[in-house]
Amino acid sequence: MFVAGEYDVIVIGAGHAGVEAALAAARIGCRTLLATLSMDNIAMMPCNPSVGGPAKGHLVRELDALGGEMGINADKTCIQFRMLNTGKGPAVHALRAQADKKLYQFTMKETCENQNNLDVKQLLIERLLVENGTVKGVEIETGEIYLCHAAILASGTYLRGKIIIGEKTYAGGPNGQRAADKLSASLQEAGVRLMRFKTGTPARVDGRSLDYAKMIIQPGDDEALNFSFMSDVQTRNQVPCWLTYTNEETHRIIRDNIGRAPMANGIIKGVGPRYCPSIETKIVRFPEKERHQLFLEPEGLHTNEVYVQGMSTSMPMDVQIAFLHTIPGLAHAKVMRAGYAIEYDCIDPLQLKSTLEFKSIHGFFSAGQSNGTSGYEEAAAQGIIAGINAAMLIKKQEPLILKRSEAYIGVLIDDLVTKGTQEPYRIMTSRAEYRLLLRQDNADLRLTEYGRRAGLVTDERYSRFMSKKKAIEDTLVWLQDEKLTPNKETLIKLSQAGATPIRTVTSFYELLRRPETNYDALQEVFCLPELSSEVKKQVEITIAYEGYIAKQLEQVSRMEKLENKLLPENIDYQQVPSLRDEAREKLALVRPRSVGQAARISGVSPADISVMLVYLEQQRRLAEVKL
Repeated sequence: MFVAGEYDVIVIGAGHAGVEAALAAARIGCRTLLATLSMDNIAMMPCNPSVGGPAKGHLVRELDALGGEMGINADKTCIQFRMLNTGKGPAVHALRAQADKKLYQFTMKETCENQNNLDVKQLLIERLLVENGTVKGVEIETGEIYLCHAAILASGTYLRGKIIIGEKTYAGGPNGQRAADKLSASLQEAGVRLMRFKTGTPARVDGRSLDYAKMIIQPGDDEALNFSFMSDVQTRNQVPCWLTYTNEETHRIIRDNIGRAPMANGIIKGVGPRYCPSIETKIVRFPEKERHQLFLEPEGLHTNEVYVQGMSTSMPMDVQIAFLHTIPGLAHAKVMRAGYAIEYDCIDPLQLKSTLEFKSIHGFFSAGQSNGTSGYEEAAAQGIIAGINAAMLIKKQEPLILKRSEAYIGVLIDDLVTKGTQEPYRIMTSRAEYRLLLRQDNADLRLTEYGRRAGLVTDERYSRFMSKKKAIEDTLVWLQDEKLTPNKETLIKLSQAGATPIRTVTSFYELLRRPETNYDALQEVFCLPELSSEVKKQVEITIAYEGYIAKQLEQVSRMEKLENKLLPENIDYQQVPSLRDEAREKLALVRPRSVGQAARISGVSPADISVMLVYLEQQRRLAEVKL
C-alpha cells in the first residue's frame, strides 16, 4: 500500500459543492485535497450558463455573506444581470446572472489552485476507507492511498453516471466526462443507502444559425448589480438573451415520437426533477398548453454556443432537430451539442445530520447533487456548510447549523435531512416559511457574523459589514428622532416630495411608512443624510415592512421553544409510550436533533409531538429525583 499523502480534509469532486467545501476548509486552516476527475472541468457548468434566480439568488447571497466564492466569481464572469420579480415584494426579488461558462470555470480553477492549504489533483477515487465507523482516507484507481481525518462527498452526477440520448446509452458524466463507476459499491459496502435520480439538459445551437428578429429580446438591467457584498462593479457590458415559444407543430412532433422517448420506453429508470422537466414531459403532463416559453441564452463571449433554456430533452437526435426547427427563430438552427439525460447515484439525505455529516460514519460528509439536490446554487450552499463543519470537527469546535429562520441554506439542509427527497430537490421561496426575514438584500446582516466566527470573513469584509450595519442603525434612529411640524413650509415641501400633508408633529420614520413616498423623494426637499444605495434599501424595507417583520419574528420566537428542546442522541423511541408505530419508525430513521425538527418529519403528527413533550418532561423529573 502506497500512501501518497495525508490531509485534514479530502473533498471528492470539484463541482460547485466541491470547490466551496475545499475553499472553506482550506481558508479555515485545514490542509485540504480537492480531487477532481478532470483538471479541465473544475466548477464546470454542464447545464444552463447562469447563476441565481428565484430562491437560488438568495442562496448565492447567503453563501457570499458566509465568505464563499460563488458570488464573487459570478460577478467577475457574468455577461448579463437581471433582477427578477421586481413587480412583487422584496422577499421574492431574485438576482440572476448569465455567466460566461468557460470564464467562470477558469476563474474558479485559478482561485482553487492559488488557495493556501489547498492541493488540487486529478484523481478518480474508487474506494472510501472506513475503520470502526470512522473515515480514514480514500483509494484511487491507480492504487495510491490518501489518508484524511475528514472527507466530503461532492460527486455531483458522476456516480455510475449513464448518458441517454434516444435509444442510445453509455457510461459517462456530464459533457462526455468519465463516470465514477466503482465508488458507489464502496459507499454501499460502508452502509450508505443510494438512490437513482435523473436529470437532463437541452441542445446547444449555433448562434449564427438563429434568426433573432423572430424572437423577443431580453436585455440586462441598466443598473449595475452584483451578487457579492464585496463587489464594487458600477458598469458592465451586457449581452441579451432572447425569448421564443414552442407551438402546436412542436408538440405534434414530440407526441408522434413519444414512444421513442427514453422516459416512455423504459430506458430511463431514475427519478427526474419535477420543477425542471424535459420538454417531452411537459407535453405529456400539460396537454392543454398551447405553447411553452424558451430562452435562448449565450454561453459566453468567445463561443457561438447558445443554450435553449426550457427544452431539456433526451429524445433521439432526429426528433430533436425536427422539433427545434418548428420554433420561431430556430428554423435553420444547427445543433452543436445534443440534448441528453443523465442517470446517476445519489445518497438518501436522511442519513445525514444537520451538519451534513453521516450519522453512521464519523468524519464523512456529503454535499451537493450527491445529496439528491439539483442546481449549482443548492450544491454550493451545501458545500460551504460541509467544508466549515468538516473543519470544525477537526478543530474540535462547535459546528455551524443554520436555522430555517436564519437562512435559505438552513431551509435547504433541514428539508433534506428531515424530510428527505424522492426527486431532485430544488430550493424555492415557497419552501421558506419566514421568507420576509430571509430576503436576499439582508443576507449579510443575517450571516456575516457566522462566517466571521468560522474564520471565513476577512477583516476587510467584516469592516465593510460593520460600517454598513452601523449606518443602517444610525439612520433609523435619526429618522425616528427628527420630526416635522405641520407649518406652511413643511406642507409645501411635502407636496413637492409627493407626500400627503401632515396634521400633527411627525417623524421622518413615520413619513417613510407611507406607500406614496420614499427616501430619495424626501431627501430632495429635506436635509436627510446621504446614504449608499444598500443602506437606503435596508432602511426603506425595515420601515415599510416593520409590522409584517414583527409578526414573523413572533412566529420564530414561538417555534424556537420547540427548536431549543433538544432530544437525547441515544433516545430509544421504542421506549416512548403511546407513540404511533409510524412515528417510532420515522423518528428512529431521522433521529432529529430537537422537538422542532421532529415536528417537521412526514408521518409524525401533532399528537406524537405532545407525547414526546410529556415523555421529555417525565425524564427531566426522574433525572432531578436521582440527583
